[in-house]
Amino acid sequence: MDSTSRSTNKKALLSLAIGGFGIGLTEFVIMGILPNIADSMEISIPKAGHFIAIYALGVVIGAPIMARITNNLNPKRTLLFLMLWFTVFNTLSAFSGNYWVMMMFRFLSGMPHGAFFGIGAVVSGYLAKPGKAAQAMAIMFSGLTVANILGVPLGTYIGQEWHWGYSFVLVGIAGVATLSSLYFWMPKENLEEIDDLEAKSSSPVLKNKKLWALIALTTIGSGGFFAWYSYIAPLVISVTKLPEANVGYVMIVAGLGMFFGNFLGARMVEIFNPVKSVVISLLSMTTVLILNSIFASNSVAIFVLSFIVGVITFSITAPIQIAIIKAAKGAEKLGSSMNQSAFNMGNASGAYFGGLPMVFGLGVNYASIVGGILACIGAGIGITILYSQKVREKKAFQ
Repeated sequence: MDSTSRSTNKKALLSLAIGGFGIGLTEFVIMGILPNIADSMEISIPKAGHFIAIYALGVVIGAPIMARITNNLNPKRTLLFLMLWFTVFNTLSAFSGNYWVMMMFRFLSGMPHGAFFGIGAVVSGYLAKPGKAAQAMAIMFSGLTVANILGVPLGTYIGQEWHWGYSFVLVGIAGVATLSSLYFWMPKENLEEIDDLEAKSSSPVLKNKKLWALIALTTIGSGGFFAWYSYIAPLVISVTKLPEANVGYVMIVAGLGMFFGNFLGARMVEIFNPVKSVVISLLSMTTVLILNSIFASNSVAIFVLSFIVGVITFSITAPIQIAIIKAAKGAEKLGSSMNQSAFNMGNASGAYFGGLPMVFGLGVNYASIVGGILACIGAGIGITILYSQKVREKKAFQ
């Protein structure tokens, strides 16, 4: 590959990262402006919370649907279509006048999320130098981590100081920036091989037991993180006893951890088998989340442990995505998109199970224990996958 092509690929990866920034912004900024939306629409905060859930549902349902309907488009046109959809409906969300209109636009906004990341992961792998696919995926997902560090605090401030609608206008601007960068920087000719692979039938792939085991691993394992992250605000306020303003700082520290963990995961894939990397990270998450439940009352520990949880969580992203792509050979875009649905199912299930201890009168720090249990179950699934693979390899040599 000559220096010109290499430069083009760096810009192409940057365009995917900008898209990741926009997606991360719309997914997480609403959590900080939820009271403002509720006041504006004259609804309760729990009812406004439906806007978070419906977005996640849009991701889960939209990922396989979008992967299917764009199957005949080349990867560049697919990414442009998905980002156009994303930009239009996120911008329209800013002008939602009532609950039902907002529910509709949030659902539609979520639909391209999984497919963009899923297809973007496959594309980034093809743009990478040999052996550097994980690093290329990490560059794409870095946009999501930067959104947590910079975009979400900025969007929250704008939504609180002026009007919540401006936060979604900011998302729309990020979408326009992504469209422009994809159009000018994403090559078309280097990606033809992906189209050839995807022309094969995906039916045999969907019958692949390892693929579904990996999907379950993603759902349950990532649920461990969301069981903790969903209740970070009440944890900081009621357990650590810090002022409400400190919630944002803890989230920024966790976001910094995500940024570093994203590239750590890419490095781990170069050393370990992708599934083994995930197992190591999930076992580490189990330990740290349990420690978090014990030491959450300490104001220093909450910052340190939040950073570590962020590191561990995003060290899983590239390895699991690579494992999924390998397992979905012949339908990589579909499999990769399904994995993004699994992350959002983990979001919903983690928040649900993490909240159960509070239903029974236990403290919010018990959500971290639930998270540790979910992470441990995910690690168990990963160990089972590795053992099954070892047994198959042993039989093949007999």
